[in-house]
Parts: sequence; structure tokens; C-alpha cells
Amino acid sequence: MLNHAIVSVALALATLPFAVQGAQLAARAQDPICEWIERAISSASNVYYPGDALYNKGVAHWATTADQVSKCVVEPGTAADVGMVLRIIGGTRTPFAVKGAGHSPNPKFASTTGVHISMYRFNNVTYDADAQTADIGTGLIWDNVYDALAPHGVNIVGGRVPGVGVAGFTLGGGYSWKTNQFGLTVDTLVAFELVRPDGKVVKVTHESDPQLFMGLKGGFNNFGIVTKFTLKTHPQPEVWGGPIQVAADQIDEVTDATVEWDATATDPKAQVMTTYTYAQGELHMTAFLFYDGPTQPAGMFDRFLAIPNHGSNVNTRPFADLVQSTPTGASYGFRGIFNAFSVLDTTRSLVDVVINETQYWGQQLSAKTGIITTYAVEPFLRSIYSHNTQQTAFPPTRSIPFLPFNIYYAWLNSTYDEEFYNAARVSTKVIVDAAVAEGQRGAADAPLYPNNAIFDTPINKVYGANIPTMRAVKRRVDPANVMGLAGGWKV
Repeated sequence: MLNHAIVSVALALATLPFAVQGAQLAARAQDPICEWIERAISSASNVYYPGDALYNKGVAHWATTADQVSKCVVEPGTAADVGMVLRIIGGTRTPFAVKGAGHSPNPKFASTTGVHISMYRFNNVTYDADAQTADIGTGLIWDNVYDALAPHGVNIVGGRVPGVGVAGFTLGGGYSWKTNQFGLTVDTLVAFELVRPDGKVVKVTHESDPQLFMGLKGGFNNFGIVTKFTLKTHPQPEVWGGPIQVAADQIDEVTDATVEWDATATDPKAQVMTTYTYAQGELHMTAFLFYDGPTQPAGMFDRFLAIPNHGSNVNTRPFADLVQSTPTGASYGFRGIFNAFSVLDTTRSLVDVVINETQYWGQQLSAKTGIITTYAVEPFLRSIYSHNTQQTAFPPTRSIPFLPFNIYYAWLNSTYDEEFYNAARVSTKVIVDAAVAEGQRGAADAPLYPNNAIFDTPINKVYGANIPTMRAVKRRVDPANVMGLAGGWKV
């Protein structure tokens, strides 16, 4: 997809700020708050300072737009130590960040110039066969989880592409290859291990605290730091699927097949995602096919499989291998931004607007070190919000059968950050306006998926009518607004 020269340049640019700034900061006295934390935590945890390789690992993100130079990195190894850190931070009103895997490109969401908390050591996966649940640490990526659960023949509702963190994905809702069958990841949550802002470690369930449980299911870090999720599991056979990469001359065939799929699909084990990408001066399409079983029902994906392609990786495989087969566009170390919009139907006229936006912004932004613009069309079944009768922070409504769409831009030079951010805002508005104009009036009010929404999205577009309840819970569990010292979606 992208040549090695571009990747090498991007990685050099990505690591340069930390190499230079880290060397400068290492010569300074260590921050007194960091030293206080270092003295207070147990031997299960560590503090790292600029100039240390583990500091660099701690503050690094998938997209360099999310990077900042912190005073130190705290890598706690126990929930009790997380509580100690929160008490010190809250008492001194020190800005901080909490990073799971660091996949969000949003600036300042999981980074800080203050104390950076890396959840890396919360990396256990424990399967309970009797309860049919798994305890999952918040420092993991989904790839780790799938590998750990595979020997037990089970799986959970998790991420679709390599490298996505468990923490942010789950706390933001979580659309999965398994969502047509089981709902979002938040719909499969049984319990949280939560370190409250006062430092107390608690287990939160629907029975123990229904409002806090609701707020955590999509509410990110408003109520404390989650160290462990307990999630429902289900049997996992081998699956059938993978990506098919198609050239621009087959754009009509791919688009028509996707639109037809959205209108006719009924099998909850099946799913399709189509991406339109402008890179290296050309438009490319990728159709991702998925069936939750070793063979697809006869004829189900025939229209996609009949399209001439220049690369197909569709076969029967373990679930983890399917996820690894998913090309993710740009590599680790580029600048980047997502933006989210929601529609009610995947019509041909609307997808034509998406295609036009992909080409237009790809051409406009390529001159500003833009290397990729990608628009993802995700035709889930409209029944996905019916899998849960309990209230969740996201989605705030289950009566609107909306479909989440996603924009992703990647580029090299920070000089152009605002131009890329603004392009993502303008482009989403063009597409939503087109949906409304063709009769999808509910698209204007449909919730926006917080894991993909750009950083300045109005909070009411994410949580809607849930905001008063979430604020009441926030006042109860965090009256001093300790979590307001960290970035992210704040109620």
C-alpha cells in the first residue's frame, strides 16, 4: 500500500521530538510530584523519566498527533498503586493522562504535559469456564486477548483491526465483527474493577451500582480508572473471511454490492465493511467479508467474490488470524485523525457522496503531506441495539437504528494539522447533509461513536439525553473533579 520510504520518513519524524526533547528534559531535575509518586507506590510499579526507553514507550501513541512530552510515565502494576497515584494527583491538582494502548489519534485525550499513567502492566486474561466470562486487563490490545482465549475455544466481542486497545475501545462502546450477533462490547460487560478518584478500588456491577455501571459503559474515564473488565464469552469456531482489494475501475461493482448487502442481509453471523481509500494518487476499495463459521452459506457473498480484484485474502482461519489479515492503511507513527458520522441507510446516492469526498479530499490534502484518506462504510444489521435492555452511556438511544461511519486521514507534517482536522469536520457535514437531503432526517440527530469522533465534537452529540444522569453520577463519585484533570470526553 505505502512504500517503505514514506514509512521510514514518517517514523523518523515521529520519534524525533521525543529523542530531542527527552534529552533536554533528562538534564533537568526530576519533577517533585513524580518523585512523590515514586516513593509512595509499591515495588510492583515504576516511574520513568525523559531519556529512558520505557518512558518513550509509555508516552508513544499509534498516531503522533496524540503525543505530548510528560513530566514522567507512571507504570502501575496494581490497582492499589493506581489509587495511590490518583490520591497524589488529586491532592496536588496535577494534570495527568491515562493510556491503555494509545490508539486514539485525538490530541490530549490520552497524553499530557503532567503525569502520564500507562496501564501496560494490567495485561492478564483469565477465563472462567463456569461463569462463561473472561477478566481482561486494560493494558492489553485485542490481539493479545484473542490469542489468550483461543486455546479455550471461546471469544468475546472485541476490536476488528490489529493494534486496537481493550480499554478505550470498550469504554467507548465497541463495534465488532460479532456485533450483529451480540451487540456492542458494552452490551457484554458483566463487571468493572474501578479505581475511584478517591483511590478506593471497587467492583462495579449492575447490581452493586446501576447508575455508575451505566456510566462506565461508554463513558470513558469520567468516573475513575478501570483496571479490569469482566466480559461475557461465547464459543468461537474457525471463521471465514478476509479482505478483497479492488481497483478504481470496479468501483460501481463494489458499491452496488455493498448497498445491496445493506438492504438484504439478515444473517447475524455475517458482516461486510467496505472502505474507500485515496493513496498515492489513486482510489482503492477494500471489501472486508466476515462469517462466524468455517464456511459461508452458499451464495451469501457471491456478488463480492465475483468482482475482479488485485488482492484477496479470504479463507477459513482462526479469528485472531482474520483480525491480523485486516490492512489498517497507514502504519504506526503517522499523524492522524478520525471523525465519525451516523446515517440510517446505506443508499447508492449517499455512498456516491462518500466516494466523491474520498477523492476530493485525497487530492486536496496530498499536497500537504497527506498520504491517505479513508472512508469506511459499515452496514450493520439494524437489530444491533436490541441486544441489551440495560441503559448504557453509549449509545444513548437504542430506538434509532443508526449506522456508524468513519473517516480516517493520515499525514506527515504537523504544520498542516489544523487543515486536516478542518477537512474531516467539513467532509462529515457534507455527507450528513446529503443523508438528510435524501430523506434520512434522523441522521442529523443520530449519536456519534465516541471512539471515532473528532476531539471537539459537542458532548451532547455523543451522550444525548444521558448527560444529566452521567453528571449526577460524576458528582457523586468524583466531587473534586479529579478525572477532569485528564483528557477525553468529559461530561
